[in-house]
Amino acid sequence: MIVVSAQLTDWREKSARQAIELTEYFLDKFPVDVNRVYAAGYSAGGETMSQAVSMRPDLYTAYLHGASQWDGAFEPVAENSVAVYIFMAENDEYYGSQKARDTYQGLYEAYRNAEWTQAQIDEVLQIEIPDNEYFNSRGIYNYHGGGNILFEDQSILQWIVEKKKCWR
Repeated sequence: MIVVSAQLTDWREKSARQAIELTEYFLDKFPVDVNRVYAAGYSAGGETMSQAVSMRPDLYTAYLHGASQWDGAFEPVAENSVAVYIFMAENDEYYGSQKARDTYQGLYEAYRNAEWTQAQIDEVLQIEIPDNEYFNSRGIYNYHGGGNILFEDQSILQWIVEKKKCWR
């Protein structure tokens, strides 16, 4: 597995294009299985990667969207069968959990419009919105920053890496 991390130039299209260019570079220079390219974005990185994934959904198999708002389009993601796992604390101090619910609903509708069945959507679209107790029991009281605990959750990471492009 190759893990690549881009640094944001902005929270807009410029950083999204740079993330795409970085992905393309690694696909061109290394023996990467193009059916197993995953992305993750957290907070501002989530805003950027939601744009990158929607701009070039053909590059990505699955995307982990953590503690962020979705700034990209939904339709290209569904049309290209990109799996998305959304994680947001119920009381995220920065974005609030409604952003996650809105993202889920937008993606869900895009998949339905692309004529996916409920069972197929359930395979590629997940949302998790843990309550305060989930975080507090782990000694976390800042819900936005503490949301990065998702990267330690083996079940979430396993869900992502189990996905392969063109599975449908």
